[in-house]
Amino acid sequence: MSHISKIELEVKDIGILGQACTRLGLELLKNKKSFRWYGKEAASDHAITVPGANYEIGVVKKDGLYELNCDYYDRNLEKIIGSQGGLLKQAYAVIKTRVEARRKGYSVLEQRTENSIKLHVRLST
Repeated sequence: MSHISKIELEVKDIGILGQACTRLGLELLKNKKSFRWYGKEAASDHAITVPGANYEIGVVKKDGLYELNCDYYDRNLEKIIGSQGGLLKQAYAVIKTRVEARRKGYSVLEQRTENSIKLHVRLST
């Protein structure tokens, strides 16, 4: 059975979400007022398209934050964004950390392994 699920991610900055999408090869469609799921459309403020998936991720502003909604019935969607949106969450966290660290005068070195991403943050000299 198909239904809309919420990706547990607190999104405060739509620009950082857009960068996270780009990092994963997704596209944030700003001001798209609906998103596709199981042959239907649901209301949204923005939508994220996922290459190879028939469904989209809805981005809905709620209480000053953005909520991400999707239908995992489309298995291609989960392959790209990870189980329960894990890869999208990771990309958002990496971008957010980089932006905040640089804003505070730190440099950031990213190190990828097969299963993880490590960020080394240090004061710029």
